[in-house]
Amino acid sequence: QVQLVESGGGLVQAGDSLRLSCAASGRTFSTYAMGWFRQSPGNEREFVAAISRRGLNRDYADSVKGRFTISRDNAKNTVYLQMNSLKPEDTAVYYCAASKSVILTPTRDGYDYWGQGTQVTVSS
Repeated sequence: QVQLVESGGGLVQAGDSLRLSCAASGRTFSTYAMGWFRQSPGNEREFVAAISRRGLNRDYADSVKGRFTISRDNAKNTVYLQMNSLKPEDTAVYYCAASKSVILTPTRDGYDYWGQGTQVTVSS
């Protein structure tokens, strides 16, 4: 089992940057692909980015390509989401998730463990 704790959210202005972190418990972090999702009020939880177990492969939603970067440090059991050029439409609760799958997946069903989320608010 993996426990995930996100941090780094906050209130920023459009054009600013934030870096989210997700710390994982346990010794098996490197055996999980990791993903970031987000959910805004009234909307479904949507895929943002994913990274493979060793960090060699990454996938992004079209809406964040070129602005967001996912990375991981297996020695620190942590996955990151660097968010640049933030827009008001990026406002959401951001969740990290761990997947046992060897294939990166953009679907919620592909993830086995979830964090509690961290709020990101971008003002115009």
